[in-house]
Amino acid sequence: MGKRLLFIGAGAVGSYLGAFLSRAGHDVTLVDPWSDQVEAVRQHGISVTGPHEPFEARPAALHLHEAARLPRDYEIAFVAMKAYDTAWAAQLALRHLAPEGFVVSAQNCWPDPVVAAAAGAGWAVGLVMSKIGVAMWKPGHVERGMEKGQGKGHDVFRAGEHDGRVTPRVTELAQMLSVIDGAQATDNLWGERWAKLCQNAMSNPVQAMSGLGTLEIASSEVGRAITIHLGGESARGGLALGHRVPKFGGTTAEQWADAGRRETYEALDRMLRPTSTSARSWRASMAQDVAKGRPTEIDYMNGHVVAQGRERRVPTPVSAAVVDVIHEVQAGKRQPAPQNIEQTLRRAGL
Repeated sequence: MGKRLLFIGAGAVGSYLGAFLSRAGHDVTLVDPWSDQVEAVRQHGISVTGPHEPFEARPAALHLHEAARLPRDYEIAFVAMKAYDTAWAAQLALRHLAPEGFVVSAQNCWPDPVVAAAAGAGWAVGLVMSKIGVAMWKPGHVERGMEKGQGKGHDVFRAGEHDGRVTPRVTELAQMLSVIDGAQATDNLWGERWAKLCQNAMSNPVQAMSGLGTLEIASSEVGRAITIHLGGESARGGLALGHRVPKFGGTTAEQWADAGRRETYEALDRMLRPTSTSARSWRASMAQDVAKGRPTEIDYMNGHVVAQGRERRVPTPVSAAVVDVIHEVQAGKRQPAPQNIEQTLRRAGL
């Protein structure tokens, strides 16, 4: 039987997940402050393209100011807003849950403690999403740019409880999401979340500051250099925190953490070099935000790596320099350009 699902956030992630789940027979309602998006969904539905057959879905869509009239009977409420909007979005989601319902953080960065603070850990579930880059460049149209996974679960969706238990509700959530791609329940939410944080932290801001896509960065020696340094700092931070960090970016967290050794650095550099010029050059979410003139998640992404590194005495000079440069880009003091990569490394003392 279909479930009543509420999405607080109808941007790229909320629209992509909501469209698939609506098509699968669930009763989906999207709520978003972007009025053009809400009106586009109301009039024409959501057009979905990607490494699968294109389709259109017609979930319900409401403006943020209309959310007050929603019932309080949703079985699952997804928070699909930017990290800086997590607190109010979680509170809004909680308000419209059925007594046995729960809130799912379908976000990047480290949002789960914020959701738990609003809803309580017992009503909060984390959802880690990898290899599912999506973009929305105009209202009503969402595009997935990454290749479709192989149905192995770990490729894309991992639903987890904060206490590490594999419960019926996270197992059911993974089964629901399997209509989109591989999905599984995980007993390692925090390790999975940190691995995704590492993946984002080593790629998103580099694209945002440079204006380059994934292929151009990987084809550049300096692009690979900043990627390796960011991956190494992030991995060392997660391991120092005691997380069981699974593979990310093509190799183990331990190898990324060892990037300060010349042999390891050279192996990572070889791994990152593109093997085909025909590969698609994708723009990650932070690069999309900069292109659209919106605030980025830099303080919640690389900024979180820096803050946690400081607490555990893990040096993060490149991550800190990246945060500063993205702040300058957001403030209009610096334009996205390829030379920003080398300047950031110099600022970090490299």
